Amino acid sequence: MQDQPRYLAGIDGGGSGCRAAIADAAGRVLGRGAAGPANVTSDSAQAVANANTALAQAVMAAGLDAGALAQTALHAGLAGVLDDAMAAEVAARLPTGLTRVSDDRRTTALGALGSRAGVLAAIGTGSTLAAVRDGGVKTLGGWGLILGDQASGAWLGRGLCAVALLCVDRLQDHSPLTETLLAEHDTDPGRLVRFAAAATPADFAALAPRVVRAAATGDAQARSLMQAGADYLAQAFKVLRLGGADVLCLTGGLGPHYADYLPAGVQARIAPPEGDALDGALRLAARIAQEASR
Repeated sequence: MQDQPRYLAGIDGGGSGCRAAIADAAGRVLGRGAAGPANVTSDSAQAVANANTALAQAVMAAGLDAGALAQTALHAGLAGVLDDAMAAEVAARLPTGLTRVSDDRRTTALGALGSRAGVLAAIGTGSTLAAVRDGGVKTLGGWGLILGDQASGAWLGRGLCAVALLCVDRLQDHSPLTETLLAEHDTDPGRLVRFAAAATPADFAALAPRVVRAAATGDAQARSLMQAGADYLAQAFKVLRLGGADVLCLTGGLGPHYADYLPAGVQARIAPPEGDALDGALRLAARIAQEASR
């Protein structure tokens, strides 16, 4: 048996930034920190550096010295952690006494669902889903726009561009939304193709709010895109065995907008999230501390 760690720490790292918090053994947050991007697949060295910077800031904000980290149980949920070997490599480069690393889907799910059993659908620029039961987490999706990210903002925006070209080819009927999009490219399909060829997921996702708004006014093509995204989510919920006493959390900038397109039985399970990915990381840090004291 090891001594019970005196502190708990959590890190939430993604493609746009990294956050950290340090708490006492009872989970009361003492300090927080932030730094730049922390996607391990995109740039492992940058991810580790920014995770360490955010953690150091949290320690400083708490009024602790660096030696406190030797008495700290840490869980870091970082984007782009693809397997156990990658997680172990990152963990070895973090300065805490007890450290575990996972991808950020796990921490996001546990943060949102808290102590409840259920399913999380985190839908923003990208999309990922997870089910939490009996402390275990099963994830689905999160593969990126090229091969996945169905129902995401990037997926919706790319879909809008594709449908506009189907309308140009008279394979589908234009709606006000597709006509407006094409007009913004001088009614030149080639200009739309050139935009799409150079677009990033964020560029496509910038079109998603327009799809949501147009769908709310009854635009046929916008509603079709939203329903296709909702159909994917409904199928994913079946795979994740949403049922029993499970709750459903729809998070991210786009997630809640799918609620009205889901089956009534699924809608009845929707509940607000209890917290975020950093809360989930701290929950997992507490588990590490408990295991260490057994």
